[in-house]
Amino acid sequence: MAEAAVESFADLLDESLGQSDRLEGNVLKGTIVAIEGDVALIDVGLKSEGRVPLREFADAGQAPEMKIGDTVEVYLERMESKNGDVMISRDKAKREEAWTQLEKSFGDNERVNGVIFGRVKGGFTVDLSGAVAFLPGSQVDIRPVRDVSPLMGNAQPFQILKMDRARGNIVVSRRAVLEETRAEQRSELIQNLTEGQVLQGVVKNITDYGAFVDLGGVDGLLHVTDISWKRINHPSEKLTIGQQVDVQVIRFNAETQRISLGMKQLETDPWDGVAAKYPVGAKLEGRVTNITDYGAFVELEAGIEGLVHVSEMSWTKKNIHPGKIVSTSQEVAVMVLDVDESKRRISLGLKQCSSNPWESFQANHPAESELDGEIKNITEFGLFVGLPGEIDGMVHLSDLNWELSGDEAVKEYTKGDMVKVKVLDVDVDKERISLGIKQLSADPFAGSVEGLKKGVVVTCTITSVTDNALEVQIADGATGTIRKTELSRERSEQRTDRFAVGEKIDARITNIDAKSRRITLSVKQHEAAEEKQAMADYGSTDSGASLGDILGEALSKAAEDKK
Repeated sequence: MAEAAVESFADLLDESLGQSDRLEGNVLKGTIVAIEGDVALIDVGLKSEGRVPLREFADAGQAPEMKIGDTVEVYLERMESKNGDVMISRDKAKREEAWTQLEKSFGDNERVNGVIFGRVKGGFTVDLSGAVAFLPGSQVDIRPVRDVSPLMGNAQPFQILKMDRARGNIVVSRRAVLEETRAEQRSELIQNLTEGQVLQGVVKNITDYGAFVDLGGVDGLLHVTDISWKRINHPSEKLTIGQQVDVQVIRFNAETQRISLGMKQLETDPWDGVAAKYPVGAKLEGRVTNITDYGAFVELEAGIEGLVHVSEMSWTKKNIHPGKIVSTSQEVAVMVLDVDESKRRISLGLKQCSSNPWESFQANHPAESELDGEIKNITEFGLFVGLPGEIDGMVHLSDLNWELSGDEAVKEYTKGDMVKVKVLDVDVDKERISLGIKQLSADPFAGSVEGLKKGVVVTCTITSVTDNALEVQIADGATGTIRKTELSRERSEQRTDRFAVGEKIDARITNIDAKSRRITLSVKQHEAAEEKQAMADYGSTDSGASLGDILGEALSKAAEDKK
């Protein structure tokens, strides 16, 4: 009897221990019987209660909401600890429940809700209703996110990429959810997109030529010239990545799905009525915004710029880079030269706001006035002389000396010499001033030919004999030339070797050229005139006298007259 009782007790003990072994590692239902400080006592129907920290009953970032008598599910870890207590866990119970549900969602490719609650190396931790998942940094958003703080502590959907229950690993992605949502938004946006439509977007990327704006599933290009009516050198002057902006669809290509956007189109065009606002001839103040090889751009107001061409920058500085006359951001006075509203162009002048040095020179130094100047340069044309007003005048080679040729006269001058000049002419339109040095004294040729005129017979002294002509000197210092063919009416007598230097000869003046300063004479014409006169005085062809008789008598009379 005793042996039977012992066997029965042993069986009951084995059965009890076996049942306990089966309970460990399972989720049990229990009742909260007490709350002591930060611990809840839970009765799960075993010989003693289990103790669970209150924090295990709170969702991520939330305070625990529980009271005595509530029924909760807990995970039985051990039937009895070294202190004789039942070891239970609310976290593991939630984790087991969550894993079951997550496996189902993963199999059905469904999204799951979670809360980002911590940072780890390479990413973040996410609470998926009790199960802890890993969110890689690359899977947080479609584009890199600098600050994740606004995303933490907020419930949001995630896509499970992979999970391993045995190892307790879950990898989720927020980016996959956003891309799927983005694709839906993109399709809807493309279908309803029209030119002229105003949308709100976020600056996604900035380049040298513009910015890409995310319109919610589709990107559009906002070119730098369409950001503002005012000139900007780089989009970053107006935009930052992540900035929300209102834009207008300028162009949309449905085939390529390329979208061109504009911001300035949402503002009033400052070029409307610009011709009336800036009439030709008006003088204005502006700021230099850009300098190029061909001129400088001057901002008259926000969005309105005009070009000062290099030729309109200075009266005196020619062939010089505009950057040596003005600098960026410099305030300058300009004059409106031309306005083309249709082409959105305004031509400005900088030099027109200062006095024209050629007009000033003409007013202060009219023709025939004399002044001193420094030789700035010597060229094949003549001398350039510095004049008041930082301008130059030119003394042509032909205006250097009355007697010497230009090539000979220019040798007497050196760059840097101070010379006295006479103003010959001022051409304001062509910006030219003609000067003379020889005009400071009287023309000796004019004095020497005074009283001489074409057709007069003069007695000359031969100064030079060449094969082709005689060089002669006339009274008062004038010089002349008798060509070989003009020495005689008889061809046989047209020889220069019949004459010698110092010999006197009568000849008729045939031409006086003041420009070349030369007098040409002719013995032949003188003889012909004498013959004609003799015929008139002493006979005619009807008298019966021969030409020899007439000339003989005329020559005899002429000889007597000379005596």
